[in-house]
Amino acid sequence: MADYGHELRFGSFLTPQNRDPEAVVELALHSERVGLDLVTFQDHPYQNGFLDTWTLMSWVAARTETIHLSGNVTNLPLRPPAVLARSVASLDLLSGGRVDLGLGAGAFWDAIAAMGGPRLTPGESVQALSEAMDVIRGIWAADERGPLRVEGDFYSVDGAQRGPAPAHEVPIWLGAYKPRMLRLIGRKADGWLPSLSYLRSAGALREGNKVIDEEAETAGRDPREIRRLLNVTGDFRSTGGPFQGPPEQWVAQLLPLVLEDGVSTFILGSDDPAALETFAQEVAPALREAVAAERTALGVPTAPVRPAAALARRREGIDYDAVPASLADRAVEPGDRAYDGLRSTYVWAGSPGVVLRPQNPRQVADALAFARTQDVSLAVRSGGHGISGRSTNDGGIVIDLGALDHVEVIDRERRLVRVGAGARWGDIAQALAPHQLAISSGDYGDVGVGGLATTGGQGFLARSYGLTIDHVRGAEVVLADGRTVRADAEHHPDLYWALRGAGGNMGIVTSLDIEAAEIGDVVFAVFAHDASRTSDFLRKWGRLVENSPRELTAFLTLVRQQGRNIAQTYVVWAGDDADAATAAIQPFLELAPVLSQQAMLTPYAGIMARANNAHYGQARMRSRSALVEHLDARTADVVAGLFADGGISFFQVRSVGGAVNDTPADATAYAHRTQNFALSANVNESHRETTEKAWSALADGGIYLSFESHGDDIALANAFPSPTLERLRSVKAAYDPDNVFRNNFPIAPAPLA
Repeated sequence: MADYGHELRFGSFLTPQNRDPEAVVELALHSERVGLDLVTFQDHPYQNGFLDTWTLMSWVAARTETIHLSGNVTNLPLRPPAVLARSVASLDLLSGGRVDLGLGAGAFWDAIAAMGGPRLTPGESVQALSEAMDVIRGIWAADERGPLRVEGDFYSVDGAQRGPAPAHEVPIWLGAYKPRMLRLIGRKADGWLPSLSYLRSAGALREGNKVIDEEAETAGRDPREIRRLLNVTGDFRSTGGPFQGPPEQWVAQLLPLVLEDGVSTFILGSDDPAALETFAQEVAPALREAVAAERTALGVPTAPVRPAAALARRREGIDYDAVPASLADRAVEPGDRAYDGLRSTYVWAGSPGVVLRPQNPRQVADALAFARTQDVSLAVRSGGHGISGRSTNDGGIVIDLGALDHVEVIDRERRLVRVGAGARWGDIAQALAPHQLAISSGDYGDVGVGGLATTGGQGFLARSYGLTIDHVRGAEVVLADGRTVRADAEHHPDLYWALRGAGGNMGIVTSLDIEAAEIGDVVFAVFAHDASRTSDFLRKWGRLVENSPRELTAFLTLVRQQGRNIAQTYVVWAGDDADAATAAIQPFLELAPVLSQQAMLTPYAGIMARANNAHYGQARMRSRSALVEHLDARTADVVAGLFADGGISFFQVRSVGGAVNDTPADATAYAHRTQNFALSANVNESHRETTEKAWSALADGGIYLSFESHGDDIALANAFPSPTLERLRSVKAAYDPDNVFRNNFPIAPAPLA
C-alpha cells in the first residue's frame, strides 16, 4: 500500500508536430477548456518534424490562463541548465506561476550528438542530471547571498548571478526507470514521471517506489514529498485491454494505481480532442470521488508534506499542525520559498513563525481564532509598507490580508467605493480613473489600504478633501471574538468612530466603503531647491502653503546631499484648471534657488502608480513624527539644528490643513484638527538621545502613529488627546476586552465598572 495522499491532477501529453502548428496549440487550449490541470509536450529537439518545445510552451502560456505547462520530459543534454533555469523562471513569472519542469537525462545519444550535444554513458548522464539540478535550483535561489558556484564534472558555474526566482515553487520531475535514476529522485527530485508503456513489469511502479522511498529516507526526506506521475495511453472506444473501454473501466483501472502505487497525476498521451474531453470531464471527477471515499475510509493523510529542512526551522510556541484547514495550503513558514518575500515589511526586517494568508473574512476569523490559542505575538498586515514596524514580528504569527484586494464602485451616483484592506492605493487609483474618481490616499501607490485608512490618511488631496478616514462611510471588521460585523453610522457607531484613527487596536478591518472625490486630471509639480538656509526656507514654505488655495496640497522632503540641504517639493492642484494652478504654484519658484522644476497635467492615478517594491526590510529606521499648527521660527530652528548636528538626515512635511480641519475633533478617533502640518524624520542612531530630546518639544502638539517607529506611553498620549484616549479605552473594553490587538500602539481596555 503506497498512497502518498497527494491531490489528484490530470493532464495531456501532446505531440508537438509542425505540419500544422496551430493544431497542437488548439489541443493545448482545448486541454484548458475541458478542465485539465496540466498540458505537457514531448521534447526532442533533434526531431525535424517537431516544433521546438520551449518555444511552443511560451506561445501556449501566452494564450492560456489557468493550465500548467511542462516538457515531458525536457531534454537536458541540449538545454544548458543555467539557461534552462532562467527560461523556466521567466516563463513562470510571465504566466503567473504555471510552469513545471519535467526533466530527462537524455536517451537518443546519436541524435543528441548530431545536434552538438555530449554523448554520455548511462552513469554519466545520471551524474550530469544531478549536477544540473544543483545549478537550476541555485539560479532560482534569488534570495541567497553571493553568486552561485557549482563545481561538477559535467556542469559547472563559477560566480553566476542568481535569479530570477520563479513565481511559484517549480517542481522538478524526472523521467526515470533504472535504479540510479530512481535513487536520484529519492535524494533530490520533486516527482517521478515515467510512462506506463515503458515500465517492464506489472510491479514496476511498486518496485520503483520502494527504491525512491528508501533513498529519500536515507537522505532525511519524507517520501511523501515526492509526487508520482504517470503517462498513460488508451482508447475510450475500443475494448479488450487495459485502458481500452468506457470511462468507468478507466476509473476502475486507475484507482489501484493511486491507492497501491501512489500515483497522483495521470497524463493522457493523446492528440484526440474527444479523448481529452472524456478524460477530463468523466474520468477525472469520478476518480477523484472514488479516491476521496477510499482515503476517508482508510484514514490516509492528505495534508501537504513539508521538507525536513523546513520543519527544522519551525519556531517554538506555534502548533503548526493545528493551522486551520482553510488556511493550511497558503500558510508560509520559515523554509518555504515564499517566506523571504513575506517575512518583512518594506521598512522592517522580520522573522515570523508563520504567515497566514486568508482570502475572505471567514478565513480571517479562522486565522485570528488560531492565533489566539498560540503563545506568540500577533501582527496584522495590509500592504506591508509600514514605517511603524507593527506588521511583522520575530517568531510570531502574521495575518497577511494581501489577498483581500478587491476594488468596486458600488454606487457611482454617491461616489461610493468598496475596497479590500489588502488592496494597494496605486491599484485603487488605476481602477477609479475611468470613473473620474479619486481617493486621497497618501503619497505612495505601493501602500496598503488597511493601515492608512484606519490611522488617518494624509494624502495629496488632503487640503482639498480631508483625510482618507474622513470619507470612510463603513467598514467590515472581524472582532477579537471572531464575529464579523458592519461598522457605520447606524451599526456599531462607537466602533465606527474608533476605527477612524485607531483601527488597528479594535479589530481586523477586511474592507471599507469610502466616498471618493469627483476628480480626473490634476496638476502635479515637482521642485528641488537649495535649502542651505534651512530655517528660513521652512518658514517661508510653511507660510506659502497656509496662504494657498485649498485646491493646493504640498509635501516636502528635505535631505542632506553633498554637504548641503536639498528640498524637494511635490505640489498637487486638485483639478485641471491649469491657469489657477500656475498662479498658485508660481510662488514656490521664489522661495530659494531652484535646482530643478517640472509641472504636468496628469490623471491622479499617474502620481499614485504602484511601485511593486519587494518588501525585504531594506530601509530599517527609527522614525519620529509631530503635528504642528505652523512651521514657525521655533519649529524651523529645531529642524535646522538637527540637520546641522547630524541628528537627522531625512525629514518630511505633509500639509494637512484646509479640509482636514473642517472635521470636528470629536468626530473621529483622529482628533488633531487644528494643525496644518505633519512632520516626520529619521533619527540617526548615533545621535539618538539628543535628537529625541529636541524632537519631543515638537511632538507635544500631537503625533501621527503611522510615522512612529516606537509606541511608548508618551507617544500614545501624544497621538490621542486625553478625552479621545479615554473614549477609546471604553470602546476597547467593549470590543476587545482581552486586549488581543495589543501590538499596534496598545490601548488598554478601560477597567470594568
